[in-house]
Amino acid sequence: MQKYDELLVSLRRVIRAIDLYSKKLSKESGLTTPQLIVLQEISVNSGIMVRQIAENINLSSATVTNILDRLESRQLILRERSTTDKRKVGIWLTELGTEAIKQAPRPLQDHFIKRFEALDEWEQTQLVATMQRIAAMMDATDIDAAPLLEVGLINSSK
Repeated sequence: MQKYDELLVSLRRVIRAIDLYSKKLSKESGLTTPQLIVLQEISVNSGIMVRQIAENINLSSATVTNILDRLESRQLILRERSTTDKRKVGIWLTELGTEAIKQAPRPLQDHFIKRFEALDEWEQTQLVATMQRIAAMMDATDIDAAPLLEVGLINSSK
């Protein structure tokens, strides 16, 4: 097998692992990884606004708004317009939302981060540089991507 084949097989395994975990998360909790990350962000920043969520998790405001729409339809969050500034809409978890976070399995990135942080500093730097180089080789450096390990549609404009 050629070296590039070995690399492509490894990349495919990473993509497959993310896909399998995303399916497990969805099956067990009924949530996608981005939905869970948004719920977690709201849980630590009660009353947060869409723009702040988007900035904190590195997704576009439009993507976050779509996620919030789905979460609101499932009664996991509550949006409330400010009484002092009608342009501001705060977002809070409902009891169902709080329970959904408690019941959901840990996101895959938590597992990954724990193992990554256990590596020596030089090895962390080497892995980051290698993955950045791979992204550049795949013409993927300008693709909007949050630090969420999930397979799905890619939003190429932020």
